[in-house]
Amino acid sequence: MKILVFEYITGGGFNKQELPESLVNEGRLMLNGLLDGLYEVKAIELMVMLDWRLCESFNIAGVNTFVIRPEHDTSKEFQRLAAHCDAIWPVAPEFDSILKTLCQQVQALNKLLLTSPERAVELAGNKWLTFQQLTRHQIATVDTWLIDDWVYSSGEWIVKPVDGAGCNDSHLLSSQQDFAILTRQLAVKGQFIIQPHLQGEKVSLSCLFRQGRAWLLCANLQRFHVVNGQYHLQEIEVNYCSDFNRYVEIVRAIAGAFPDLWGYAGIDLIETADNIRVLEINPRLTTSFVAIKAATGINVGQCVMELLEGEPSINRLRHQSVTVKIKQENDEI
Repeated sequence: MKILVFEYITGGGFNKQELPESLVNEGRLMLNGLLDGLYEVKAIELMVMLDWRLCESFNIAGVNTFVIRPEHDTSKEFQRLAAHCDAIWPVAPEFDSILKTLCQQVQALNKLLLTSPERAVELAGNKWLTFQQLTRHQIATVDTWLIDDWVYSSGEWIVKPVDGAGCNDSHLLSSQQDFAILTRQLAVKGQFIIQPHLQGEKVSLSCLFRQGRAWLLCANLQRFHVVNGQYHLQEIEVNYCSDFNRYVEIVRAIAGAFPDLWGYAGIDLIETADNIRVLEINPRLTTSFVAIKAATGINVGQCVMELLEGEPSINRLRHQSVTVKIKQENDEI
């Protein structure tokens, strides 16, 4: 089987503009982790797209590399290369419908997609639609409104784009003046949601999904800095606890509510004193993925390939926590 791996940041998604350094490090980690896992799978041939500026920083022996240069149309090159492969694994953010479009292109070529399909990305990749679906299935979540329909009330609030990845373009508000200023700034930036700013542990779950079933691989603790009213991910403690039974029912409920999820996906939670609530669902590889193998011995790439035939054989070789440091553009708190 010939597999094309396309990690959007490192694979040429920004080939005509400056590389966003804040995202390149995470993209590099995810690409290396994915290739490392897939390289161990028998009877597959790997092809990877790589931004021309990053060639010297990658050591990917045994992988067919196609370099994306400024003159290339990355979307067309992706489709051309995908047409010559049996399966495609895109890794991309949800904003601007990037991930959704890649999934559509793969499905239009009638190739195997090693991630969730377009319809699952459209639902889970939209925070407003996700909130509505979680509510319909009585899964605990955070109260959410479209910012255009919200009337200011006192307290702390957080504003997020409906299709944002990570903390991009999220803003904390604590006054009516903050709200008025922000809404003027966001008037031309698309749809945003607003939620009460809850205090609690930020936890992410690394999971596998297939046809309404789910397998929880590990739970991860996220630590943030707040800089100028914005969250910045500082580090993730992958596999931070040995007993994650309290999360199993949440994962099963999400599998039932989002039956089109397939392959690896991440679930972001907030644990307050009184409840565990789902914040969002990421229908793609997440940053936590890069340390799952080191922390547990589980080869996610192998498991996803096994999902093509049925149930994955999740082989836990160890149980330790591994901390992934996230580079910050501004360390001032």
